[in-house]
Amino acid sequence: MIAALYATLTLVLTATSFGPVQVRIAEALTILPLLGFWPVWALTLGCALSNLIGAALGFNLLGYWDVLWGSLATLLAAYLTYQFRNYRYKKIPILSLLMPILVNGLVVGYELTLVIGPNNLSMFLFYGLSVMIGESISVLLFGYPLYQYLKNTKLFKTEA
Repeated sequence: MIAALYATLTLVLTATSFGPVQVRIAEALTILPLLGFWPVWALTLGCALSNLIGAALGFNLLGYWDVLWGSLATLLAAYLTYQFRNYRYKKIPILSLLMPILVNGLVVGYELTLVIGPNNLSMFLFYGLSVMIGESISVLLFGYPLYQYLKNTKLFKTEA
């Protein structure tokens, strides 16, 4: 269900999901590993599916490499989100919230630099920062409130 929701959100909102300036709203779901380990694989599958379909349809300008590297970035970010879920500052899981932002900024920023170019440090910093800003919007404005809601429901048994 999570994989399907991630892929659907990404593909329905294609205009903001791919490219050098992106706000992939589906990335709000990257907070789900705060509730347990089980979403890690679902998020990775959802990312792989959306990147694959996006590449096949020509929406994903990073192409098929993004199926591999973007999905691995999601796997790593989701795993780290889960691992750091108990490290909190004033009850806020700051490190967990930062993981999707940092990992995707670095990996997708590097991918964009390689594909779009020019391949230099200033473009990597530009693309990385651009992805981090979009990721911050998804995670902090949409994902964290979603987490706050879900942790108080009977839908999920929290491990945190």
